Amino acid sequence: MKRRNFVAGIVCAGLLAGNMGFAALAQTPEASPVAGVKTGESVKAMLLPKFLGISVFDQANKGAQEAAKELGSQPPDFVGPTAENSVAGQIEFMTNAPTGGYQVVMLSNNAGEQIAPAAEAAQAAGTKVVTWDSPIPDAKGESFFVAQVDFNETGKVMADMALNILGEQGGEFAILSASPDAANQNAWIAAMQEALKDPKYANLKLLEIVYGDDESEKSYTQAQALISKYPDMKLIMAPTSVGIVSAAKAVQDEGLCDDIKVSGLGAPDEMEAYTLNGCAPEFALWSFVDLGYLTYYASYLLVTGQIEAKDGQTFTAGRMGEYTITKDPTRPDVDALRILMGPFSIYNKDNVKEAAAALKS
Repeated sequence: MKRRNFVAGIVCAGLLAGNMGFAALAQTPEASPVAGVKTGESVKAMLLPKFLGISVFDQANKGAQEAAKELGSQPPDFVGPTAENSVAGQIEFMTNAPTGGYQVVMLSNNAGEQIAPAAEAAQAAGTKVVTWDSPIPDAKGESFFVAQVDFNETGKVMADMALNILGEQGGEFAILSASPDAANQNAWIAAMQEALKDPKYANLKLLEIVYGDDESEKSYTQAQALISKYPDMKLIMAPTSVGIVSAAKAVQDEGLCDDIKVSGLGAPDEMEAYTLNGCAPEFALWSFVDLGYLTYYASYLLVTGQIEAKDGQTFTAGRMGEYTITKDPTRPDVDALRILMGPFSIYNKDNVKEAAAALKS
């Protein structure tokens, strides 16, 4: 591969998302973040990630536990399948939730629309279903979706990072995604492909989309295969916290950090070394701690009857402030509702150490 110069000029967009969520804020009764909310209701809740063993889901659990304690409710059960059994496992957890006495399942969906019948059955049996991180595409069985960021914006952010890294001369790049059934990944990639139609991205050429199923070893192997298959490839874009680390490691292990860059969505504490050594000069994410906190807050208020799943419903989520439930503009063809969190944070060598340290504390 031809050696090229890395194009600088990275601008950090927005606040460091983790600053709000890395530690619970100390509260006094006089300055309670739950003013106006009926607290102390014991809600039996399940926090169901795509599968266990991913650090960002652990961070979401930290936020959910924080919110539950703040609201005086019982801690949510953080359970989930293995990576190898994610789809069937999620469906099984959802199916069994009503008989387990769960009042709400908070789901990061990895089963596409396959989980919709189980979600609808859970709702019919009295168990609310709130999605976060990744929704049910057709929204069937879903009360509302707590979106980390606007999915259409995600595609543009990834396109902009690719352009920042490759420069106006552009180049060939590939996408390393999670699983083909991950609604969030598919929406982000579709939004990026739409963004790439803008003439300013004309020199960016998407070679292929591959899937590592959010498994480290498989994602690493897929990255190696891309490196071997495309000798002129200059970038791997991985909109998955597992995939981006695996891709960066593969590029580093091949000694190609000067020739191939890695970008996408990742956790600062896992990406710090790869950003500082130049393999992954720029990537983005949001606070999963805050996402878990907001999801639990909205779910608690829904279960206790303090809010309804309807367009225009407003509520205050503790330290994170006021939110409104709206129709989901990223799923215009279905009857879907969304709570939009935000913001994005762009990480680079100038801020990754601080963000990583905050997550590790």
